[in-house]
Amino acid sequence: MFKKSMLLASVLSLLPISSAFAADVIDSGDTAWMIVATALVMMMTPAGLALFYSGMSRYKNLLNTFAMTFVSYCLGSVIWVIWGYSLAFGPDHGGMIGGLDHLFLNGINVNSVSGSIPTFVFVLFQLTFAGITVALVLGSVVDRMKFSAWVVFATLWITFIYCPVAHWVWGGGWMGEMGALDFAGGNVVHINAGVAGLVLAMVLGKRKGYGRDAMFPSSVTLTALGAALLWFGWFGFNAGSQLAADGVAGSAFLVTNTSAAMGALAWMSAEWFFSKRPTVLGIASGVVAGLVAITPAAGFVNLQASLIIGLVAGVFGYFSVSTLKLKLGYDDSLDAFGVHGLCGIWGAIATGLFACPAVSGASGLFYGNPKQLLIQLVSIVATIAFSAVGTLIVVYITKLVTGGLRVELEQEIEGLDSALHGERAFEIG
Repeated sequence: MFKKSMLLASVLSLLPISSAFAADVIDSGDTAWMIVATALVMMMTPAGLALFYSGMSRYKNLLNTFAMTFVSYCLGSVIWVIWGYSLAFGPDHGGMIGGLDHLFLNGINVNSVSGSIPTFVFVLFQLTFAGITVALVLGSVVDRMKFSAWVVFATLWITFIYCPVAHWVWGGGWMGEMGALDFAGGNVVHINAGVAGLVLAMVLGKRKGYGRDAMFPSSVTLTALGAALLWFGWFGFNAGSQLAADGVAGSAFLVTNTSAAMGALAWMSAEWFFSKRPTVLGIASGVVAGLVAITPAAGFVNLQASLIIGLVAGVFGYFSVSTLKLKLGYDDSLDAFGVHGLCGIWGAIATGLFACPAVSGASGLFYGNPKQLLIQLVSIVATIAFSAVGTLIVVYITKLVTGGLRVELEQEIEGLDSALHGERAFEIG
């Protein structure tokens, strides 16, 4: 996510300015940029993702999808400042988890500095990542999960799945020490959330009528608007992950936009060729596929690589949704696994292939360092295994606590907006 020296400074040097190392001095330009980047990433969840997912859900479940997305960010915000940040970025314990030294952000104050920004800003930036990651999982299970079960699941998942993986990669844990490259969340965010969504969907089972009844999106317009807001916010997500207003941040900004655009064109072209119609939903999905794939690579690859990454992500995403899901028979409602999980895996692999030393010093296979690809593969397998097994445990704990994960059949037929929330998205007539 950012240079090793900056990582160590961020994690270990929560000191007042007057006693910090020379590098730990607030830079007003970096700080201003990171405040903006944090706001951009915050917008991605309760605005961008909520619209993107709600538009793809069925009309009778639109508000429920909004509510579950909103509450995911709210839970992430509170959990992070109480114990999540400490578990992810507290002093390392065996390379596996941070300590509890910073419960309620203990030891951090207005004078604490991480690199060249206030530690409070760093905490907030990382908070937005936790909030959106658990919300991504939701895409696999809309239309059929109890709201109460989601609240419990999200709380447990952030604590026991997200925080450890974040620590492994960015908080001084074993994966970062091994040399795994994950600039802004290929492993931590997308693979982690995609695999978790698949596990949760398979335990919940298919929606009533899945594969038999037509399940049209409630509003492709809302989904397209959500994709545009995600695209906008992703500039903070990726370029902000440099934690500085510098050339690497500028490069990450450029390749993020390029991969997103290429992903949209590739998905559109594949759909146009095989299905004979270029849909707005396909174009919007291609944007997200390109954004997902470039996320782990954004600070390590050049422009040429971003074109390839986006191209492959768009085609890969299209086939994962149109073919793979149907052949394997799982009901991933909004394709969280197909887009985030699988395109996240491609992005992590691509980082090991295309990491260019001219960008930030890291080298991939095509720049004479085959070891980096092996490291990336190890990190991918470890993330998949931990997320799958850990999520399964969290799912069964949630079932014990809430008495079940799935809504009653009558509620599913009626629609969760009315059955669970007593509301309707739009008044008709």
